[in-house]
Amino acid sequence: MEKRVLGRTGRPVSVVGLGTWQLGADWGDVREQDALAVLDAAVESGVTLFDTADVYGDGRSEQLIGRHLKERPDAGVFVATKFGRRVEQRPEHYNLANFRAWADRSRTNLGVDRLDLVQLHCPPTPVYSSDEVFDALDTLVAEERIAAYGVSVETCAEALTAIARPGVASVQIILNAFRLKPLEQVLPAAAEAGVGILARVPLASGLLSGRYTRDTVFPADDHRTYNRHGEAFDQGETFSGVDFATGVEAAVEFSALAPEGATPAGTALRWIVQQLGVTTVIPGARNPGQARANAAAAALPPLSDATLTAVRDLYDRRIRPQVHDRW
Repeated sequence: MEKRVLGRTGRPVSVVGLGTWQLGADWGDVREQDALAVLDAAVESGVTLFDTADVYGDGRSEQLIGRHLKERPDAGVFVATKFGRRVEQRPEHYNLANFRAWADRSRTNLGVDRLDLVQLHCPPTPVYSSDEVFDALDTLVAEERIAAYGVSVETCAEALTAIARPGVASVQIILNAFRLKPLEQVLPAAAEAGVGILARVPLASGLLSGRYTRDTVFPADDHRTYNRHGEAFDQGETFSGVDFATGVEAAVEFSALAPEGATPAGTALRWIVQQLGVTTVIPGARNPGQARANAAAAALPPLSDATLTAVRDLYDRRIRPQVHDRW
């Protein structure tokens, strides 16, 4: 699989990674053996980056990855974890003492001496403008608790503020065919600054797979049921903030754009990989088949100019009027 250097980490990673929120079983049961099978399938398919967080399953996702790292030490997996959501979301909680405690907990969960990458996990907006916060992260690097740090953001404005920080190695942001706003300023700014981009929610919570209808019902413990309007966390994390009915209709049009031999999901991932400035895309997978299919998107032929234009037209007609200015 193609690899790209992840910004200021200096580390090459696969252009398709693996997001592991679902392995924490926060939105639907995932048995331990099934989770490990997903990790194995991803690695066997060329994936070298796992994205996780200390709150995914209250550490379960990190612990499963740690077990995988121990069992497959030669796989060369780069682990990007996140912290900051274990406390009430107030800027004063983002301090050196907490950072040390959170980093040490993740180190224990993952079974490593030094974390490859820690990302602030969608913190309150004022955190991005705090010199003390980034001084504290620099201290973690100096103490060799972490090798590098980045941020996971909700808005383009937060991303641009973070990119201006000289120590920020990477920015994780929602980017998909239904969320184009980062293309305008964030990706060009990141490319110019040498900051890596991790594209999350690449399938708009599954909408872009084309598998859902207006009548699709998700389990009660699935965020696609309980967070459609931002009841539990930022609305953009669920269906990219798009109204479900609107998204289903737009997804039908998107599915028709898939080239011969490509699935709608594979097309959606290939579209992201082609965006200038993207380092890696991090789709989730609930079973080994999904992990393999996601990885295979990296080998698809580049989408044609006509397809790229059609994706933009679909966004401008169906999605932009509803959500663009919000994010």
